[in-house]
Amino acid sequence: MVKTPLPNTNSAKASLKPLIVCKNLKLSLKSQSGAVEVLRGISLDIKKGERLGIVGPSGSGKTTLLMVISGLQKPTSGSVHYEADDITTMNEDELARFRRDHVGIVFQNFHLIPTMTALENVATPREFAGDKDAFKKAEDTLNAVGLGHRLKHYPSQLSGGEQQRVALARALVGQPDVIMADEPTGNLDGETGETVIKLLFDLSKKQGTTLILVTHDTKLAGRCDRQISIADGVLSS
Repeated sequence: MVKTPLPNTNSAKASLKPLIVCKNLKLSLKSQSGAVEVLRGISLDIKKGERLGIVGPSGSGKTTLLMVISGLQKPTSGSVHYEADDITTMNEDELARFRRDHVGIVFQNFHLIPTMTALENVATPREFAGDKDAFKKAEDTLNAVGLGHRLKHYPSQLSGGEQQRVALARALVGQPDVIMADEPTGNLDGETGETVIKLLFDLSKKQGTTLILVTHDTKLAGRCDRQISIADGVLSS
């Protein structure tokens, strides 16, 4: 896929053509008691520049759906198209390159490398991409999330909110087409969580990035352009 810049918009009306098309996604996992149907035929279109909230209770399949859309989990059947490319047919190397160039992921657990500074954590994915300006871009992005004074600090020296902002900067540093956030405020207090969410929304709008937000909080999902619900592995009205 040739990466092209997206328009600077947060509206679901950014394009009539979907950026992501999920068709009849199913995922069955083995357990001691037999097969567990985690996803049961989900079809979903996501537009360029759209901010989509996916809500559902614990165990509903919402995080699994995000994993499948990002290429971190192979579905049992069905497809995920990013424009012309079906990522469900890609091998692991192709998926890694795809995520590197097109997707930024923010997890509930920050997943920072403890032996690296904030600057190094954010620069690492761009270094892997062969970007000669990796550290400059990392510094600029950390400045954008208000952590320019924490560049040389290690994760253990940062608060939870600061660690999540480092994780957000790492997801945004490559200016991806899509940001996927899985319960990004789940480990934060209310005030800190609001700061992180405001940054996430503001920066995705500024970069014209499609945002997929997984949350159990319907009020938070309601701040998106569109909200969908999932229960027992199927989309519900």
